[in-house]
Amino acid sequence: RDLERIRIPRGLGVAIVYVSFAAAIIVAVVALVTVVVAEVRSASDRVETYLTEEHGQGPTTDAERDIVRFQRWLDAHGLEGIEVREQATEWLDSIEANDVSKYTGKVVDFAQGAAISIVSLLFSLVLVIVISIYMLLDMPRLERAIDRRFPPHGGKPLTVRIEGALAGYVKGQLLLSTIIGGSAGAGMWALGATGLVPGADRYALLFGVWTGVIEVIPYIGPWLSSVPPAIYALVVDPISFLWVAALFVFIYQIEGHVVVPNVMANALRLHPLLVIFGLLAGGEIYGLPGILLALPLLAAVRAIWEFFAERVSLEPWSGAGPVPVEVELDSPDARADDP
Repeated sequence: RDLERIRIPRGLGVAIVYVSFAAAIIVAVVALVTVVVAEVRSASDRVETYLTEEHGQGPTTDAERDIVRFQRWLDAHGLEGIEVREQATEWLDSIEANDVSKYTGKVVDFAQGAAISIVSLLFSLVLVIVISIYMLLDMPRLERAIDRRFPPHGGKPLTVRIEGALAGYVKGQLLLSTIIGGSAGAGMWALGATGLVPGADRYALLFGVWTGVIEVIPYIGPWLSSVPPAIYALVVDPISFLWVAALFVFIYQIEGHVVVPNVMANALRLHPLLVIFGLLAGGEIYGLPGILLALPLLAAVRAIWEFFAERVSLEPWSGAGPVPVEVELDSPDARADDP
């Protein structure tokens, strides 16, 4: 629409929009995939070193030393009955370097496979792109056909209203993912910089990107996003797991009660209670797909409601006396018995 305002034909404008969008997506995917794969490989090497590399007098691995420190902490706080040293040491002894390499290699292969799948997904959307191109080219004709079916009004067409509502949802979701992903990345960086979670500052970008992407899934996404940082904390230093758990509990308490209702309410122009009840209703009706579709559907329904509210008005209720109702008798006998 903006390109048409500067005298660019609609067909050429559609081509410019799609080429620009595709280029931006490809650049973003390639940049993220490069960073994520590199960070995953580095994290895998760190885990392998932590579990298998022996040094110092003994010699012992860093994992074995952390187990001994954790057992001493339990003993010092009156928890001598909890024995973790023997079981954990046996588990570590059963892990060989080649086993760790095998599992970390699978993690790297998974990251690389995910990167390839993302690129392949872009090419598998050709049919959707073709259909949407035809819709964009014929959108003015579609808008005129829809508006002719309803009473005339000076407001925006129905398709434009729904388009604006869905665009508001997308902007709100991007803002939400940015806020939560940035908060998780900044929190992990702070924990790593202060030494509470060793090495977390190095992988803060990886954790932040993962949290921002998985935030698209309401309710379940927040818990899934905390799994990789929690596993990393358990491997690096079991005690640091408590700090990671506290960080994500704090982030998602703020998210669930403050950020999501207000950000989505402003983006969709809906009351925060409607946002919450809409998500709950979507989950009860259709599970996870229902949760994903609840907010876009609410946005579209609001746009449709506003469209008809400007074109359809109801007469006021009568304020005086009963309303007469005509009664039709079924048979002559019923009419004769009627007093």
